[in-house]
Amino acid sequence: MHFNSYIERVRQENSSELADSISKTTAKIINPHIKTFSYDTHINGLLLGNVQSGKTSQVFGIISAAADEGFRIFILLTTDNIYLQQQTYARAIKFLDSFNVCGEEDEIRFKENNLRKPTIVILKKNASVLRKWNGNLTSSGFCTGNPIFIIDDEADAASLNTKINQDDISTINKSLDSMKKKSASSIYLQVTATPQAVLLQTIDSGWKPRFVQYFEPGTGYLGGDFFYNQEPIPNCIRFTSDNELDDLLSDDEFPENGLIRSLCSFLVISAHLIKTENKRVSNFLIHPSIKIADHELIADKIGSYLNRMILEIQEDKLFEKLKESWDDLKKTKSELIDFDSACNFIKESLNNNQIKIMVMNSRNEIGDYSNGMNIIVGGNSLGRGVTFPALNVVYYCRRAKAPQADTFWQHCRVFGYDRDKNLIRIFIPPILFKLFSELNQSNRSIISQIQKNNIDNIHLLYNGNTKPTRKNVIDQSNLSLITGGTNYFPIYPINKDLKALDEILSTFDQREYHSVNINYFLKILENILSEDDSDWPSTLYYECIKAFIADKPGEQGILIVRRERDIAKNTGTLLSPDDRNLGGRFINNIVLTLYRITGNKNKGWNGSPIWIPNIRFPDGLNFYKIIG
Repeated sequence: MHFNSYIERVRQENSSELADSISKTTAKIINPHIKTFSYDTHINGLLLGNVQSGKTSQVFGIISAAADEGFRIFILLTTDNIYLQQQTYARAIKFLDSFNVCGEEDEIRFKENNLRKPTIVILKKNASVLRKWNGNLTSSGFCTGNPIFIIDDEADAASLNTKINQDDISTINKSLDSMKKKSASSIYLQVTATPQAVLLQTIDSGWKPRFVQYFEPGTGYLGGDFFYNQEPIPNCIRFTSDNELDDLLSDDEFPENGLIRSLCSFLVISAHLIKTENKRVSNFLIHPSIKIADHELIADKIGSYLNRMILEIQEDKLFEKLKESWDDLKKTKSELIDFDSACNFIKESLNNNQIKIMVMNSRNEIGDYSNGMNIIVGGNSLGRGVTFPALNVVYYCRRAKAPQADTFWQHCRVFGYDRDKNLIRIFIPPILFKLFSELNQSNRSIISQIQKNNIDNIHLLYNGNTKPTRKNVIDQSNLSLITGGTNYFPIYPINKDLKALDEILSTFDQREYHSVNINYFLKILENILSEDDSDWPSTLYYECIKAFIADKPGEQGILIVRRERDIAKNTGTLLSPDDRNLGGRFINNIVLTLYRITGNKNKGWNGSPIWIPNIRFPDGLNFYKIIG
């Protein structure tokens, strides 16, 4: 009843396509996990989507179907953002009309309904809010004999234990654990588009998902594959210089750089959308840095430049800049507004102060950007659940020496459905474009692993200084990390099948090196173990190689084979200086060096020959996996 009512509302308000997608996702969670729920346990699950791909619509479908299965108490958690909590509450009121929908101040409504209707409470992940509603759940008595269903939106953001490495529990995490244990049984559904922190939880933490479900974005969605493919470079990308932030912060004058080009593009696009397509909103997002002072300074400079534009609107120089942007947009949008009409609209908009400049950060509350022409400047606040309609221009000039994959990917607010792929423009330095392209590749790898393996054997692969997530939510004692550029070798090697290894390697002579298919490495490592798993975690290396193959299919490995080596046991990496230098030349390849040691007893061995491996992964490649 509840699910059918919700789906019908979705069909009326949105589309049949979205309704079909929700039905598909819901069935994949309800049938195997809700219908079989034992009512005597606490289960964690993960719903994985893409940034701004419609997670809330999918969540409402799961809630409605769970209500049809007898669940009566639902808690929907949002980030600690008043606007987002109110936005989610309003959507629940509109779409879940068969529910008792409660906000943070609706204790009386919550209790007086007495679960006659299934009840959903929309709460921010805020310490005082959670404390209050833990009390309400206890005093109502509703959880006695009823399971509680908690949906945690952006579950990787504030919910996990930030004191895991201090043998302590952070406040929000403790409150959420208390909430799910108000009942003898619960389902805790973690929802996010950046699951790195969740996937790196241990079973002992209590927050590792038992299952994960990925839902595909709908037709018309523009995401990572549209914006951040490296070959060929997407039509929407416009490269800027790497030092633009320095110019913006140091020069009194507005520098002639990518920001001016992006601003002119925004003005032309706005003219087209509002004048030609009768749209009521056009947004422009600027990511300069994480510093609040930089946001204020750049917003002021943009305001000053817009005032200068009013005086320059008749000058050839400004027309040249606008014409350059118009010509560029015309290449991808053939039916673009004619140039004279665009200039007239821009002139009128400037003269009438119709372009709003907003700063969005922890110090400033954002205004209404759902109407008009808006330029929004900010840092980390421009992410996680904040949706910008008609966002068609984004300008980046921020830097990151050691970026976190999940934080940076959440900055992709340009992803979504209501974007015109022929108008959209991203102004970005090449080094940052490369980072986002690598993050997109890693994101695809995570999704592929989940589709193949569900929650088992998930690993994360990142290049350079990129970290998957913040360090303080990962149990470092259970984190296995393989670092590229490091030589790994066993001190206590065992050949599971010496004869098999001899046969596999028989075709490889002792020439300088061999370029081989990396799958050969898998066959070799299957036969090499250690007396101590911590000395040579062969399974971990095996998985890392498989991850590399999945990430870069067809990539060749470097195999170095040496025989009849009479080397003493426990002599470091065993590599000769020449072989160490040879392997170090191939910084972008997996290098496997194999020495067949004679095994003489007077050198500390047992008298039998043995193959000893030394493996080196590409420089800058880091492989993360939780053991436990």
